[in-house]
Amino acid sequence: MTVLLPQVADAQIGVHATATNAEPPTLYLLHGLSDDDTIWTRHTSIERYAAELGVAVIMPQVHRSFYADEVHGNRYWTFLSEELPALVARFFRLSPRREDTSVAGLSMGGYGAIKWALRQPERFAAAASLSGALDMARRTGDNVPADPAIFRRIFGESGVAGTSDDLFWLIDQADERGVDLPRLLVCCGTEDWLYPDSLAFRDTCATANVEVSTDFGPGDHDWAYWDAKIQDVLRWMFPERSQRLSQ
Repeated sequence: MTVLLPQVADAQIGVHATATNAEPPTLYLLHGLSDDDTIWTRHTSIERYAAELGVAVIMPQVHRSFYADEVHGNRYWTFLSEELPALVARFFRLSPRREDTSVAGLSMGGYGAIKWALRQPERFAAAASLSGALDMARRTGDNVPADPAIFRRIFGESGVAGTSDDLFWLIDQADERGVDLPRLLVCCGTEDWLYPDSLAFRDTCATANVEVSTDFGPGDHDWAYWDAKIQDVLRWMFPERSQRLSQ
């Protein structure tokens, strides 16, 4: 994993840092299919954006796993949901409170972020998808620009529909069980090839009476969009810190 921690300092050149000696809030930030744990720091200014809010950022590496326990491979969901938070709690002095913990990701990571929030809603105050591959039940065949064998390796021959890897099924289950979900945000550019996934997820939430905020507008599946949008996501996730920064 790559980790960004708020730095308590009188001054950092070119950065308006707001870190204090208190335990900072945490954002788990997930990468996409072709990326790794370093991608957010290489293609965006996430370190500067997080420093301004005094937020720690945890970026794990899960390769091309879709944040799942692979049928033929490794247990990346178990790593993400059990091992990683335990390691973070052991290594770093961060706030353990639900209201101080959020998750977000792009593309495959957008799917992973929403899945984590729906399967462990007690852990997060908020979750956001940027250009997420949210309709995996429909996309585990030939309907993605990737080798379909990837999805057979991860999810097996039976696919995703109706399982705990199916976000739409999880939304239906949350409605039936009356689960207290985190705040949800779905962002996607209208020129993005995954835009239909975000629309379908929004509509599924509406049918299930699950509240979700959306941010749709011009943009493609690229880092220009994600670098701009992660700033909006941080302000949405940590509104009190954003307000103090603007005062």
